[in-house]
Amino acid sequence: MGAHSGIEAITARIVERSKPHREAYIDRVRRAASRGPHRTTLSCGNLAHGFAVCSPAEKDALAGDVVPNLGIITSYNDMLSAHQPYETFPAIIREAARAAGGIAQVAGGVPAMCDGVTQGQPGMELSLFSRDAIAMSAGIGLSHNMFDAAVYLGICDKIVPGLVIAALSFGHLPAVFIPAGPMTTGLPNDEKSRIRQLYAEGKVGRAELLEAESKSYHGPGTCTFYGTANSNQMLMEIMGFHMPGASFVNPGTPLREALTREAVKRALAITALGNEFTPAGEMIDERSIVNGVVGLHATGGSTNHTMHIVAMARAAGIHLTWEDISELSDIVPLLARVYPNGLADVNHFHAAGGMGFLIRELLKTGMVHDDVRTVFGHGLEAYTVEAKLDEKGLVARHTVPQTSGDPKVLAQIETPFQPTGGLKMLTGNIGKGVIKISAVKPERHIIEAPAIVFHGQQELQDAFKRGDLNRDFIAVVRFQGPQANGMPELHRLTPALGVLQDRGFKVALLTDGRMSGASGKVPAAIHMTPEACDGGAIAKIQNGDMIRLDAVAGTLEVLVDAAEFDARLPATADLSENEFGMGRELFTAFRRNVGRAEHGASVFS
Repeated sequence: MGAHSGIEAITARIVERSKPHREAYIDRVRRAASRGPHRTTLSCGNLAHGFAVCSPAEKDALAGDVVPNLGIITSYNDMLSAHQPYETFPAIIREAARAAGGIAQVAGGVPAMCDGVTQGQPGMELSLFSRDAIAMSAGIGLSHNMFDAAVYLGICDKIVPGLVIAALSFGHLPAVFIPAGPMTTGLPNDEKSRIRQLYAEGKVGRAELLEAESKSYHGPGTCTFYGTANSNQMLMEIMGFHMPGASFVNPGTPLREALTREAVKRALAITALGNEFTPAGEMIDERSIVNGVVGLHATGGSTNHTMHIVAMARAAGIHLTWEDISELSDIVPLLARVYPNGLADVNHFHAAGGMGFLIRELLKTGMVHDDVRTVFGHGLEAYTVEAKLDEKGLVARHTVPQTSGDPKVLAQIETPFQPTGGLKMLTGNIGKGVIKISAVKPERHIIEAPAIVFHGQQELQDAFKRGDLNRDFIAVVRFQGPQANGMPELHRLTPALGVLQDRGFKVALLTDGRMSGASGKVPAAIHMTPEACDGGAIAKIQNGDMIRLDAVAGTLEVLVDAAEFDARLPATADLSENEFGMGRELFTAFRRNVGRAEHGASVFS
């Protein structure tokens, strides 16, 4: 069926708003596609450098413009569990390319930091900015103009958004994203969370905490909770950058390798040298972006994507706003319960029917656009499948079952877990922010309580340990925005606030910083913009001010007389400790030039 009327209306509005930017972008993409790559136009010295280490046969092929060459952009390192499997992928890709009549070269590597390692540490202040650094690094790799298409190896939080920005900046090239898959299920995520709260209360020691964490994060692959990394994988499939059914197949399995080989063959087929030229910049349009947002709502995806998908869209000349995201949330039902939005992990989600089932259910009522281009061809209907191996060891696709393999994890659209999506925009006299409500119990969607103000997460943790927070309150943690200190995730606040909530207190968080993609059961109004360092009203809040957070109405208000509130001088903070150490001095230019959270928190726009 056609798209839902509300989906159509919001998409049409985005198209109209984006028209001048999108038209200019498409013109640039088409001009770039018409110019190259034409390796025969490179000077002999240029070309000799470009294929110096290739075999004689590959040199002969690359000397002309008749054999496609894939550029591999890899985010491999063996510290990240999700990215360690990529160590072997370049060899597999080169072999698969040769078998399909093409060539592949590693065009470049990009940095890939682990938010799990840097949570609460100085390095976390580089995390958000790493997205734009990744985009630039990928751009450097592709700038050699030796390639007919690119394949992108990336999984985690800022890596995929950065790679997408690069892929759309090089939108004249086809782009296929190749996932590595989630690690197998370890200690259940809710049990891990329970141990964290016990540790926060001093009821277990570091040894018990480390044991629980190690049983949860225990091997190669993506962490199994539904945070930003796995939201990335969902996005790449529903937006058409992945091969159908590829997102959540475990690493080191025959199916995983078969899907990688298939992706390489497909990347070669959609270059300008073939009959199905699919440049990334024309493949991704406003409908693709809306499909991505719908997928986030339907699965209770990461709050980080309220910035990432805005930045990704802008790289293609598409101007998506928080208002669009919030209005889509009012339309799209929640169909998945994956931790922290449920007890299951992504392996359970995949076993219950996974992306194929989810997309089929969304198509039923026109919640996603079917009439889109993907790396697999035309139409999202082709993604309503599950991938398996046939008797020859090749990928075979089968239509997903009509019923969910586990209705407690993945629901049919006729019986959703809730009628609206997982993310909501909040507006009021403090500015704009977002909240993830899919994991918050309905009775906590409205919180009215006095403010307690902090200028950093350590201050709150110290207050908790002193026993000063055993009461109803809204924690205002400010000077955590992109201009202040790079907008680190404040995930370390979750255990303490969770303990207080479990004790029966009404608690919530209000911050111009970020929370993890694993934002959970405590109401958290995050990404407040303008931030405290940018003249934001959050800097005027004082201890004891009554604040009302209403996720039902989508409002966030300081309940202070308007004239009095406006007359207040904003607080200031000494941020000198955030300017140096652990590489932070290298990102001064980013802090000075970054855009607001609602615009993607990017240095590019």
